[in-house]
Amino acid sequence: MHPFDTAVALETVGAGTFAGHTSAPYNNMVGPFGGITAATFIRAIERHPECLGSPVSLTVNFAGPVAEGEFEISARAVRTNRSNQHWYLELIQDGAVATTATAVFGTRRETWDNTEAVAPAVPSPADTPRGTFPDAIAWAQNYEMRFVAGALNDQESPDSTETLWIRDTPLRPLDFAALTSLSDVFYPRIFQRLGRYVPAGTISLTTHYFATPGDLEQHSDGYVLGTARARRFHQGYFDQTAELWTEGGTLLATSHQVVYYKG
Repeated sequence: MHPFDTAVALETVGAGTFAGHTSAPYNNMVGPFGGITAATFIRAIERHPECLGSPVSLTVNFAGPVAEGEFEISARAVRTNRSNQHWYLELIQDGAVATTATAVFGTRRETWDNTEAVAPAVPSPADTPRGTFPDAIAWAQNYEMRFVAGALNDQESPDSTETLWIRDTPLRPLDFAALTSLSDVFYPRIFQRLGRYVPAGTISLTTHYFATPGDLEQHSDGYVLGTARARRFHQGYFDQTAELWTEGGTLLATSHQVVYYKG
C-alpha cells in the first residue's frame, strides 16, 4: 500500500469502533503529524456502515499527546438529517481520550455557485524549485513541496504567509482523507515570523470541504496550491487560516486552526 494508506488503515473491532496504529513515516517532532490524525478520523467515518455523503466539515481538538503505538477510534452518528449527518469521534489510548473530533458529512446538489476567494498568482509548479524540510520532521518527507513564499529558514519575517505547491510522494490520487492531511501541512507560523523553532502545537483544527468526489477524481494526483497565514500572535496563542486550490483555480478546502506557542 501507499505509505499514506498504511498510516490511516483501520480495522473494525466493534460497532463504530476501529483499531489503528501510528505510522513512523508520519511522525512530527513530537508525536504523529496532526494532519494524519485528522485524516484517520475521516477514514473512520468513511468506513462506518452508517456513513452518508462526503465530508463537509471536520473539527479536531487535540486534547492531549498521541503516543506512538496502537489506538482506538470510536465514531458515532449523533444525528442524520435529509441532507447532512453529524458525527462525534474519540481517539483513545490506554483508556484515555487523546483527541476528539466532530464532523459533518452531507449530500450535495446543484445550486447557485460562486467563489469570492481568489487563488494566489504564482508561478507554475514546474517553475517553482522544490524545497526541503529537516530529516527530523518525518512526515514532510512524504510530500513534494515547492515553495513560492515562506520556505522554512532561519531569518525573521515581517509576514506569516506561506504559499506552496504540494502533492504526495510517491504520487497518489487525492481523496478526502489525503485532502484533510494537506490542510495541516503548513509549519507553525510562529517559526516563520521568528526565524527559529519554539515550542508550538495545534490545539484545534477545522477543515471545510468544498470539493466533491467528482472534483477529486478530476484532480487525480496533480499539485495542490496551499496558502496560509496568521492574523495575530497573542499571549501564547495564534491562529492560522489556509486555502487549498487546484492548478486550475478550484477551491478544494479551507482550514482554520488555533495553535499554542512559547517564547
